[in-house]
Amino acid sequence: MTAEQTGLRIQEALDRLDGDGAQEAGEQLVRELMAFYADGLARLVAALAPQALAKLLDDPAVAGLLVLHDLHPEDVGARITRALAALPEPVEQLGFDPATGALRVRRSRSGCGCSEQDVEDALACHAPEVTAVELERAPQLLQIGTRPPASAEVR
Repeated sequence: MTAEQTGLRIQEALDRLDGDGAQEAGEQLVRELMAFYADGLARLVAALAPQALAKLLDDPAVAGLLVLHDLHPEDVGARITRALAALPEPVEQLGFDPATGALRVRRSRSGCGCSEQDVEDALACHAPEVTAVELERAPQLLQIGTRPPASAEVR
């Protein structure tokens, strides 16, 4: 389960709380649990060898938890690069605007490839600062052959 899915489930549970003060009590419970988990995670991260932590950063669930608790050791640029590298098709980063959260990317090859949704899904846990993805299409290249098609007659 991803951090995003967990957050949605928590919000759904909070929305079901009824009665005077129930919503406030539920939100306080979540805040207390989040603080407890953040403290424990901070201790774990500090105790890990750098090589062990580096391996864990590729895991979307671990990355999501570290980002959620502001414990991820990489800046947003490095996290974007990490997320894009995990995509099945190469995607080139053209620019990120922190003010708007917009990330511009381009497929490295023409033809089939990643959609904007694929890129957004890869970034969800690693770089939630990205709120919009603008996917530029690579220009189509024409293949110029050295001989006519097989159906053409030679005279």
